[in-house]
Amino acid sequence: MTPLLILLFGVHPSTAVGTDLLYAAATKTGGSIVHGWSRSVHWPAVLRLASGSIPASALTLLVLWKLDLKSDAERNLVNIVLCFALLLTATSLIFRKSIMERYRRRLEQIDERTTAMATVITGVVLGVLVSISSVGAGAVGVTVLLLLYPRLPVATIVGSDIAHAVPLTLVAGIGHWALGDVDWGLMGVLLMGSLPGIIVGSYSATRVPEMVLRLTLASVLMLVAGKIMFAELNLQSAIVTALAWSH
Repeated sequence: MTPLLILLFGVHPSTAVGTDLLYAAATKTGGSIVHGWSRSVHWPAVLRLASGSIPASALTLLVLWKLDLKSDAERNLVNIVLCFALLLTATSLIFRKSIMERYRRRLEQIDERTTAMATVITGVVLGVLVSISSVGAGAVGVTVLLLLYPRLPVATIVGSDIAHAVPLTLVAGIGHWALGDVDWGLMGVLLMGSLPGIIVGSYSATRVPEMVLRLTLASVLMLVAGKIMFAELNLQSAIVTALAWSH
């Protein structure tokens, strides 16, 4: 959502991130309720993730506020972190199976305390990434949870990831709102379009092989990351050229 808002609609990166975070908090709430009702949420993992991500998100937003970045500097920071998060997400989608085959057996032997600490650290990383770019809590979170909790069903892993995303995106979204980075009109339009989008997506997902979906999504994410980075480099080049001519 954030890359689409930036590239297709010309929304400022910070506004795109803030709007997308609150939009995600609203849409994922329904999913978390369904998973909770179905008992497909591992609440200890959710609490561990949140104990790391929520403080990390609050601290990240506080640092952004204290730095008082100007528009260009803020745009550059969001674009760089966004590119990194998109590439990390694409990598986790493409290589999830090979990562699971290589490390799952080793991680099954880790004790409960180490698993808990690793989950909290994962939450910290996700809190920083999501607060700056709004990306990372989905595919990356699911991949890590699959490694740390190999005995849980996949549905429970997905449900736990969605349940954790609700408080994280809500806290980060409120922080961006306080910083003035939320377009409420835009968010309303996005929510209006989410219902038909869910219907079309659900219809397609049951008829397309999972591998095709994952590779397609990963390809789109890598393409978008390259596009954002290319635009960022062009902007930096234009700035340098303008400064050179001014002198």
